[in-house]
Amino acid sequence: MLVRSHATSLSWIPSEAVKGYTRTMFEAGISHYDDPPPDKIEDLEALRRADRFRFANRLSVWAEFENGQAVAYGAEGGGVMGATTVRVGPLGATFAAVGLPDLRPEPQLGDGWIRFTQSAGGRTALPFPRTSGTAPFARWQSPLVWTTLAITLHADGRTERTLSGASPFPRHWVYDAEEVLALKAGITDFKAWAAQTATPWGAEDSPVVVTAAETALERELSRLIMRGGRKPLVRELASGQTLVRQGEPGSSLFLLLDGVLTVDVDGRTLGELGPGVVLGERAVLETGHRTATLTALTPVRVAEATADAIDRAALQHLAEGHRREEHQ
Repeated sequence: MLVRSHATSLSWIPSEAVKGYTRTMFEAGISHYDDPPPDKIEDLEALRRADRFRFANRLSVWAEFENGQAVAYGAEGGGVMGATTVRVGPLGATFAAVGLPDLRPEPQLGDGWIRFTQSAGGRTALPFPRTSGTAPFARWQSPLVWTTLAITLHADGRTERTLSGASPFPRHWVYDAEEVLALKAGITDFKAWAAQTATPWGAEDSPVVVTAAETALERELSRLIMRGGRKPLVRELASGQTLVRQGEPGSSLFLLLDGVLTVDVDGRTLGELGPGVVLGERAVLETGHRTATLTALTPVRVAEATADAIDRAALQHLAEGHRREEHQ
C-alpha cells in the first residue's frame, strides 16, 4: 500500500508579538509587521513575492508498506526564505534572509509506521543587538528562525503531522496535505528568541506547544476585534492565572493573541485553546454569566473587547461550535 502526505509551515510576524526596544523599529516603519497568511495556500511563490511570510518549510513524503512494514520510502522539500522590506522616509529596500542547509535525518521506522522530520530556516534578513553571556555582553547579529516538521505515515493509510520543534519567534502556522491551515505554535516569545542558543544546527531543537487552528469564522472575527472602530484592551496573564471563572458575570469578548488556555467546566478539563480563538460569546448571548473557567496554561496575551464589536448573528454561529461540554 502506497501512503503519501505533505505539510507546510509558514512563519510571520504579527503586530502583538513584538515587544521591547525592537518594537520602535516597527512602529517607525523601518521594518514591518505581517498580515496573517491565508487559510489555504494557493501559490506559495506568489506569497513569497508579496512578502507575506518570513520563511516556509515544505515536506512531502511517501512510503510503500508490505505486511505492515515500510519497504520503500522517500521525502523531498525544504526551506523557502522570505525577505524584509525596510523603509526610512520615502525610501525603501528589501533584504533577503539567508537560508541554512535543510536538516532531514533518516526516518524512524516502527511496527506499521514510519516518521519523517525536516528542519528548515536560516538567519533573518536584518541583524539587531542581542545580549551575550560573555564580554562585551552584546552582539550585533541576525538570530536564527526555523521550524521542524514531522509526518508519520501508517500502514493502514493514516497520516499524522505536527510541528515537533521551532524557534520561539516568529509565529508559525502549519498547513495539511490539502494546504489548509491545521495547526499553530501556541507561544510566540520574542525575548526568548533574542537570547536563543539551542538550534537544530547545533543538534538541539526547541520544543514547541502546538494547538489546533481556530475556525475560519474566528479568524474573521479576530480581524473585526483588532481592527474595528474601538481598540480592545490587551491583557497579559502568567501561567496558572485565571482569565474567567465559571458562573461569574461577564459581558465582554476575548481574543487569545498568544499562549494556551485550558477550558474547565464543572471541574472537568475539556481541552486547550491556542492563538486566534474568540471566547466569551455565550455569556453575552445567554445568561450573562461565564459558562467555563479559562486558565492560562502558559503565559498568555489576550484582547478584551465589548460585545458590540461583533454582529450578534456571528456570535450565535460561533457559540454553536463552542458548546464543548456537549461534545465530550
